Amino acid sequence: MSIGIVVFPGSNCDRDVRWATEGCLNIPTRFLWHETRDLSGLEAVVLPGGFSYGDYLRCGAIARFAPVLESIIDYVDKGGKVLGICNGFQVLTELGLLPGALTRNQNLNFICEDVSLKVGSTRTKWLNAKECGDLIKLPIAHGEGRYQCSTDTLKLLQDEERIALSYVSNPNGSVADIAGITNLKGNVFGLMPHPERACDPLTGSIDGRSILLSLIS
Repeated sequence: MSIGIVVFPGSNCDRDVRWATEGCLNIPTRFLWHETRDLSGLEAVVLPGGFSYGDYLRCGAIARFAPVLESIIDYVDKGGKVLGICNGFQVLTELGLLPGALTRNQNLNFICEDVSLKVGSTRTKWLNAKECGDLIKLPIAHGEGRYQCSTDTLKLLQDEERIALSYVSNPNGSVADIAGITNLKGNVFGLMPHPERACDPLTGSIDGRSILLSLIS
């Protein structure tokens, strides 16, 4: 079994993810071109960061129509695991696999820095190596990472313990400090921070390792 990393025109973190999964964690990994429909033999799929299709319309709005995403919907329905990082999180909301939307940062600037995050839920396997309330450090790099949703959706996320990660010091104005959420079943996880950039001690943090290791059973 291996994991797949979707490559859209404009993706720029696909190789970062593969470097982390194969180079640091020894997880067999293959690229999935956005036009493919074949997800056979995959234990999990990663939607990486970047600017899919140039983000010319709205972040993730064009990517959600890619043929590979049609297969991913069926893959998720059958219990397959999907991790959306940064632009991948945006794609998952556009696709409807996760609720809400990612909009321009509150200060309208691109933010690139390390942030402290609080683990808010461990009911899914993505963060089962952590305890609720644990603090981790991951880098962010986004201009449209401000998570927004309706009051009813926020209450649902809270009641169903689907807010996986929250910012300790909110950098972008996200509602309820949300940095990452899961779907109800727990097999889909979207987050704005980049776990693939926190897997080597030379980066200053290896807190991303446990998240990426959750891609495999």
